[in-house]
Amino acid sequence: MKILPLKPLAIGLFCAAAFTAAPVSIAADGAKDYPDKPVRMIVPFTAGAGTDATARLIAAKLGELWGQQVVADNRTGATGSIGVDITAHAAPDGYTICLISASHSVNAAVNPKLPYDLTKDLTGVTQATSLFYAVYINPSVPANNVRELIAYAKANPGKLNFGSSGTGGLEHFAGEMFNHMAGTKIVHIPFKGAAAAILANLANEIQVGFSTLIGVKPQVASGRLRLIAITAGKRSPSVPDTPTVAETIPGYEVNQWYGFIISSKVPAPIIKKINAGIVAVLKSPDVVQRLAADGSIPVGSSPEQFSAHIKSEIAKWRKFSQDAHLVLTQ
Repeated sequence: MKILPLKPLAIGLFCAAAFTAAPVSIAADGAKDYPDKPVRMIVPFTAGAGTDATARLIAAKLGELWGQQVVADNRTGATGSIGVDITAHAAPDGYTICLISASHSVNAAVNPKLPYDLTKDLTGVTQATSLFYAVYINPSVPANNVRELIAYAKANPGKLNFGSSGTGGLEHFAGEMFNHMAGTKIVHIPFKGAAAAILANLANEIQVGFSTLIGVKPQVASGRLRLIAITAGKRSPSVPDTPTVAETIPGYEVNQWYGFIISSKVPAPIIKKINAGIVAVLKSPDVVQRLAADGSIPVGSSPEQFSAHIKSEIAKWRKFSQDAHLVLTQ
């Protein structure tokens, strides 16, 4: 058989194809051995918060699954943006992941000075959970339900304060949406974390709050705080006797969620492997049971689905801030 020499154009196309395929092959090889060292899980909120509890639960189970330590690292500040910024600028090797909440989509919607672009510098790994906020009040407030709270707030404009984990976060917007839809003027007081807001409510420095159920369960059980509603669209099996805000204010709904993000420069095969690990953990019966106790539902979406969800949430909260004419100040 006579072998004909390759023409220059053919040689060029062959080499181009070979070099184009090389990065994909390298990325796949990297994913094959991932993880071969400890993984850092950034938690951009204070220890003891709902995000922290969820992160540590998943980190422990991931460590068992992977045979490598997954270390929860609390990096707080600036409504959670400090921890996200660390993640955005970490080495793109998949060894730094971050658990965010819906508050980060709110922050991205209203804060043009963030040091990162949540939809470009970072990418979704998976939505971990979906949950609701508990609406709680100090027992000094003469109200046992949302209707009575609205009536008291309208009769006493400016007298009641509501606390949040920080300006521009989801707790803040849950309160502002309540004001906007109920026609009340409950004053927003920001704190450095949800735990600080709960403590201020216990001291009657503020009177109204929006928090994860895990954050206020002990205080509600002891009678030091009063649970009057939840922000979900329908009642939850975890607190079946507690009404929704929407039962009094039709259309009111605020859904909290937690999910994992990573630097957008991390190769897709590694992201896919991290996604598979977290999704497997979320299906564990003991994890499902633990999350249910706090009103959380495991999700386990794909990277593409979670990235799309983040974008839709940013658009939703940007529109709300415009419709409600919110001017955010610290």
